[in-house]
Amino acid sequence: MYRSNEELFKHIFDEIVFLESETRTISEEVFLKDEKTQRAFARSIEIIGEAVKNISSDVIIKYKEVPWRNIAGMRDKLIHGYFSVDYEIVWDVAKNIIPEFKNQLIKIMDTEKKKNGN
Repeated sequence: MYRSNEELFKHIFDEIVFLESETRTISEEVFLKDEKTQRAFARSIEIIGEAVKNISSDVIIKYKEVPWRNIAGMRDKLIHGYFSVDYEIVWDVAKNIIPEFKNQLIKIMDTEKKKNGN
């Protein structure tokens, strides 16, 4: 099913908001002992990665400073490495990488919205 870049950005943003909200309410220590939260974080990162894989190539090329390939790659590692997920890395991504990606995404969404006259 085709989704517009705008829809994909919204899906990504929703998952980022979830991850940021959760990382504010729990510590890494609690996270590493809570399998449900670990799975929720992994799923959010998978959704983000899947959405990134579907963003149009012109946007990917236009915003080269965003680590699109790394984000999509994290999704692939989670999807295909289900027996060997390192949840310390998942925590690090949620806590340290996702906030920077959010800032980049907000700028992209604003720029694309202006470009499209919205």
